[in-house]
Amino acid sequence: MFDLHGMTALVTGASGGIGSSIARALAAQGARLAISGSNQAKLRAFRDELDEHTPQHLQEVDHVAIGCDLSDAEQVEKLVPAALESLGKIDILVNNAGITRDNLAMRMKDEEWDAVIRVNLEAAFRLMRAVTKPMMKARFGRIITITSVVGTTGNPGQVNYAAAKGGLVALSKSLAQELATRNITVNCVAPGFIRTAMTEVLPDAQKEALNARIPMGRMGEGEDIAAAVAYLASKEAGYVTGQTLHVNGGMAML
Repeated sequence: MFDLHGMTALVTGASGGIGSSIARALAAQGARLAISGSNQAKLRAFRDELDEHTPQHLQEVDHVAIGCDLSDAEQVEKLVPAALESLGKIDILVNNAGITRDNLAMRMKDEEWDAVIRVNLEAAFRLMRAVTKPMMKARFGRIITITSVVGTTGNPGQVNYAAAKGGLVALSKSLAQELATRNITVNCVAPGFIRTAMTEVLPDAQKEALNARIPMGRMGEGEDIAAAVAYLASKEAGYVTGQTLHVNGGMAML
């Protein structure tokens, strides 16, 4: 089940905490990957690591690393063509990359708003638009976007981030309706609090306060998000579209 052999995937933000878990999971299920990120050295190192997560009988699979700064529209427009040239096709697009520029609304600078919308929402739209034509031609596709629980609940100090994440959900629902007849699904995965390198540096008291908000009493792991993505990427999820799968330990039961 959830066998991705013969399928290809483009994953943005692939060398980060959640992104790397997603890439490992897709590779372990047999997909060939184009991984993207802005840190070229880190990206190349992770591309080499991916071989360890590729099934032994697929060791000849050649994963590729493609650098891209998602704040640069010109680079974003070149990413899908570069991935298509390397992979030959794109069956799965995972919009995972994102940034934060937190501030209270009354103090938020225009550049803090613009940066988050440009990377988190606009770049994702550009990539979705770019994969639509080849996926329609193939009459198959899986578009999966990592959003956030705050895109539904809101969060003080994150009006830009919440707006972008909420926008991604609405964008995905609209695109899902446009592409459904071509066997292309468009879905979101909304993480809650996930344990990453950034959360590990928080003081213990703050971690305990966060965990107290979660019925399961702990933060999630990158693998929890990756498992949801692997399901939505699979042929078994072919009748699931326009949905947001919340993975948050019960923190928000939506």
